[in-house]
Amino acid sequence: MSKSPITSPLPEADKKTTGAILQATLVDLVDLSLVAKQAHWNVVGKNFRSTHLQLDELVSTARTYVDEVAERANAIGVSPNGKAKTVVASSGIPDYPDGWLSDDQTVKAIVSTLEALIKRLRARIDETDKADLVTQDLLIDIAKDLEQAHWMWQAQLA
Repeated sequence: MSKSPITSPLPEADKKTTGAILQATLVDLVDLSLVAKQAHWNVVGKNFRSTHLQLDELVSTARTYVDEVAERANAIGVSPNGKAKTVVASSGIPDYPDGWLSDDQTVKAIVSTLEALIKRLRARIDETDKADLVTQDLLIDIAKDLEQAHWMWQAQLA
């Protein structure tokens, strides 16, 4: 189907800009959910249980926002793409190490992952200032929750 069955409330240029931002955010969040689950399965150490549970909270947050971002894209007439090959090709978050990691190594890796994603989100918040304030509001909500998670992960290193 070449023509979108969903009309957009945005002018075409704003739809294109916002659609690209939503797509980039979608793949980053899908990747975050996968990275956090990978970490969840492979964390070991004296703080295993609390880290393991905190990783599930991060997975839940990422998955919630994946759906919200995809649905926002649909609402403006842009078809979201969260396929594995798309995520691999375009995610901007750091690669996560293979194998078991100590709880300290896991926390450091998750802090780094969240830091990179938050930096990307904040740039997108600025980019949506003129194109679509509704999408900007969604990105602000995502950044707020991920910045809170970032703080809580960093606190474990203090």
